[in-house]
Amino acid sequence: MPANTESAHARRVLNAVQGHSLHGAAATDPNIADSWRRCLDTHALDPGARMAPRVLESAQLRERRSAMECLRSVSTPVLERLQRQLMNPHQAVLLTAPDGVIVDSRLHDGQRDDFHRAGLWPGADWSESCEGTNGIGTCVVERAPVIICQQDHFRALHTALTCTASPVFAPQGELLAVIDVSSTSADLTRQSQFHTLALVNLSAKVVESEYFFLHYRDEWLLQLQEQADHLGGFAQALIAFDDAGRVLAANQSALNRLGVIRDEIVGTRVDRWFAQTLDALLAQAHPAPSACWPIRTHHGESLLAMVRAPHRAARRIGHLPIPGQETSAPPFSDPALAREFSRACRVFAHDVPVLIRGETGSGKEVFARAVHAASARANGPFVALNCAAIPESLIESELFGYVGGSFTGARKEGMNGKLWQANGGTLFLDEIGDMPFAMQTRLLRVLEDRMVSPLGGGEPVPLDIRILSATHRDLSERIAERLFREDLFYRLSGLEVGVPPLREREDKIDLIQRLLAQACEQGRITVTDAAQDQLCAYAWPGNVRQMRSVIRTLVALSESGVVTLDDLPDELLDVERVAAEASQTEAPLEAAERQALRATLDACQGQVSAAARKLGVSRNTLYRKLKRFGLLRG
Repeated sequence: MPANTESAHARRVLNAVQGHSLHGAAATDPNIADSWRRCLDTHALDPGARMAPRVLESAQLRERRSAMECLRSVSTPVLERLQRQLMNPHQAVLLTAPDGVIVDSRLHDGQRDDFHRAGLWPGADWSESCEGTNGIGTCVVERAPVIICQQDHFRALHTALTCTASPVFAPQGELLAVIDVSSTSADLTRQSQFHTLALVNLSAKVVESEYFFLHYRDEWLLQLQEQADHLGGFAQALIAFDDAGRVLAANQSALNRLGVIRDEIVGTRVDRWFAQTLDALLAQAHPAPSACWPIRTHHGESLLAMVRAPHRAARRIGHLPIPGQETSAPPFSDPALAREFSRACRVFAHDVPVLIRGETGSGKEVFARAVHAASARANGPFVALNCAAIPESLIESELFGYVGGSFTGARKEGMNGKLWQANGGTLFLDEIGDMPFAMQTRLLRVLEDRMVSPLGGGEPVPLDIRILSATHRDLSERIAERLFREDLFYRLSGLEVGVPPLREREDKIDLIQRLLAQACEQGRITVTDAAQDQLCAYAWPGNVRQMRSVIRTLVALSESGVVTLDDLPDELLDVERVAAEASQTEAPLEAAERQALRATLDACQGQVSAAARKLGVSRNTLYRKLKRFGLLRG
């Protein structure tokens, strides 16, 4: 901004604060007028000053980021999605600490220098006391969403910026952060930012909900909403309570639903506010709830509810099946898998596509079927298409269908494609990273238009589908190699979740028992402790698919109804391989145990009996541990 223009802006601000008539937003928005007065009277700022922004040193910024690690972990995917939604290279997405210091930023590379010249980079202090009226600092003071458009800023230096910000609150009500979108575009108006404000405010609410879930992951959590397909959404009411039923926290939606203030509900018994006992609430709990049930508030309002149990309570309440599924439904007692499943269910209910990442054989389709079964579309079709298993020449007709006689070999009556078969339900695109590039273009058009035309000139048919997709590939690399469309990736990856490989899962024993039950057509097969330890110790490079195959074989070959260590296939007993795999995947505690066993065995010159006596364990137990860690000699 030229010096004379800056001077004119400074005079306008000073005149307005000194009682002269206000112009622009300051005349209609009392927040801006109040902020200008604070800047002059309380902070003693000069609107014409050209001082550089105050920036934290690197060590101070690292400390600030470390203190916000939990919040940053849940906000990162939300900020990335917000940036994709804005689709404007002239806008920066910022996350700040509660005092207005920027801790994270999402910038387009081509605009990085412009934003840095404006002082918008991590470590910069944009509190109102430092930088005057601005989106971040004024949002911190007002604790409410704000739009500060160009000449709304107090300092003339910042009048090239337009800032739209929304606060993020903790479960107890204190300010956690601010999400801000700042733009360097000169042609923006205050009215043009209303849509941006809606997106920023929505993102802040999503972060609040995700932080609530994470902060109270070890407590009971009551989730409330008016409609079933809204459960898991940002607007749901959340109440955290302890084992005794005492309310620990409630979000603003819960306070609004119950018509109370925070101090009235915190510390009371949760069942005081509902026409249902605490025991009845706990009886409905599950570590990864997926089905809702009716509940009435103390003043008679009818809502739908779910209760998420803390994972520490999973053994006490048991592993409940997912409603709408048979007994073959996958267990989600593994904490990481249950957490990802809960996130996927919440966003899928809002028609947000979910991209499932995971190694081959890790159970991505099983995960997808569980998300579908837990949704309001459970009674609709679940249609799966493996993009890597169908020849490229057939995948188009499989996906889109065709009119009879469209090509040589086509059925006379034609065929409905997978897209149409999934109408009213869920389409699961497995191994989406292997879809031919030409098909990606047409699929993107269908997903945007929600219409599908079969091959051969059929009329477009409206579609009502939700999308789940999965891949074992790194789609970023595929995009860089021009093998996958970037715009299709953004369309499919509303939320990315990861299915952990079997070697990292904590529920191997439960999974073994479940697969055994599935494989036994009659009777019951048991596994000895030694065999079970070996099954758990193996790294399973083929993941759940490999374990299922091995267990089916063991069941088929079993004559006594008991699987022992000697019954296991050779690859599971290859001590060198098991040792190598274990060394790559074992936890620090397992590594320490391995080291202690090796040292004791060395001290006893390899005599197992002597080592067992020294360790105070039986010879069989020591043999089992030595075999598990690949330490047997000879």
